[in-house]
Amino acid sequence: MALEWEQIVVDAGDPAALGLWWARALGWVVVNDSPDEYEIRPAPERLPGLVFVPVPDAKTSKNRLHLDFRPDDQEAEVRRLLAQGARRADVGQGAEVTWVVLADPEDNEFCVLASRHA
Repeated sequence: MALEWEQIVVDAGDPAALGLWWARALGWVVVNDSPDEYEIRPAPERLPGLVFVPVPDAKTSKNRLHLDFRPDDQEAEVRRLLAQGARRADVGQGAEVTWVVLADPEDNEFCVLASRHA
């Protein structure tokens, strides 16, 4: 028996808006934009994808699961994501870490790790 990682499902108040934000942030493509499922992928036939589904309740606590991204240039990526609407987040990481914790427009935390060539 084998498993293939298909997608990560993200609960969202506005799946289309949040999915589009992430598509722009990652440079991914939209493969499904139905009202109850908005999916993006690195390329149409490439997995895994991110699927945004509607939920009635807003997020109220720290995520139990989050995404980490390793950029070529951490400072540049953080600036770009902040300009797109991300915000800095404090999840108790302290000041002496090499990563930056951000939150998307619906407050889902994610980390921008130290630059690949640092």
